[in-house]
Amino acid sequence: MSNADKNLIRVRTMADIQFGKGCGEILFPDGVTFLLSRTKRVRQVQFNGKHMATVRARDGMLTLSIDGAAALHQGLEKPASRVIICEDAVPFVSKGKTAFAKHVLAVDPDLRAGDEVIIVDEKDEILATGQLLLSPAEALRMDRGPAVDVRRGIAQS
Repeated sequence: MSNADKNLIRVRTMADIQFGKGCGEILFPDGVTFLLSRTKRVRQVQFNGKHMATVRARDGMLTLSIDGAAALHQGLEKPASRVIICEDAVPFVSKGKTAFAKHVLAVDPDLRAGDEVIIVDEKDEILATGQLLLSPAEALRMDRGPAVDVRRGIAQS
């Protein structure tokens, strides 16, 4: 078994654990390429020249790019891995600004604080990716403070 095959198995397993069974193949189809660190560990995963995800060095978890979020979004039933925000916050969140709790309309109840999420509007269109800072219940109940630390918005260059 080649190193590329081992890396593919590893990142698919990580995606299945992090986002749910079957997400590894949705996010990382056959033909992905890997950018490796100097120590030969996977740092980025690309597909057809598009950055899909990054493996965080500190804990080995995946962070999604917009292209990776789009692949996952297409393959998952609503509301899986999603945080839905109100129209008032769309311009800010799509530019990569923090999503605040008062703007959260719905959250996948299976998420936990610290999970990587896809932020969508009420029409289920992708706005950004980020890390959930609160539990789903807290994100819905609280009316102040940040709910999602946005990593990248669709309007960012």
